[in-house]
Amino acid sequence: MKINGLGALVTGGGSGLGQAVARMLAAEGGVVTVLDRNGDAAEAMAKELSGKAAVGDVTSEADVMAAIKTATNAAPLRIVVNCAGIGPPQKMVGRDGPMPLADFETVIRVNLIGTFNVMRLAAAEMTAMEPLDDNARGAIVNTASVAAFDGQIGQGAYSASKGGIVGMTLPIARELARSGIRINTIAPGIFKTPLLASLPEEAQQSLGHQVPYPSRLGDPGEFANAVKFCIETQYLNAEVIRLDGGIRMAPK
Repeated sequence: MKINGLGALVTGGGSGLGQAVARMLAAEGGVVTVLDRNGDAAEAMAKELSGKAAVGDVTSEADVMAAIKTATNAAPLRIVVNCAGIGPPQKMVGRDGPMPLADFETVIRVNLIGTFNVMRLAAAEMTAMEPLDDNARGAIVNTASVAAFDGQIGQGAYSASKGGIVGMTLPIARELARSGIRINTIAPGIFKTPLLASLPEEAQQSLGHQVPYPSRLGDPGEFANAVKFCIETQYLNAEVIRLDGGIRMAPK
């Protein structure tokens, strides 16, 4: 499925990996709608890409429906990339006692439930459209993490949320196969997102040296290239791809 001329929705598209994906899609001729909780960031990206901005929370049905409407008004929605997420480290039992259950629920709600919320509403929209070549109606790419497989101490909630994204890839891809909608997931390793870019250069290099090869932080553009591959490779479906330079995370 070629990107040119297709409508695309990118969650968390105002910064980091989502921003790189939004730029890639626009460069390939996609009609991009950026959904982000940060309205200024969403508007800035939409202006840069001559696309559309949607401000909202991926856990809100109303917000996501509004974003889908914005996207479909610009072009038929065929592409969705879920990049919105949070990952605050927190031990289950710390110096101040057990982790508040509300903190665990927040991470699960944003990362896992938010991803599912966007998928279910976008897939319903795609299912109603006429198919393209090869009976294709759409492609959805989700963002997990290597923490889904080898989470570190303090990543209990984050790993659970990303493991959930990995776990639902196959059953949802099977469900939507009859409608010509593909589901794939990318599990990135250590990437140079705004959070890591704010660290001192020495700290960035130290993190990069943990990666077997290439021994550096991942570039968001590399993540965007992987998303492009997932969208355009029609035979790729129900797959989880580790994009991590071969790293296997240590316990801490």
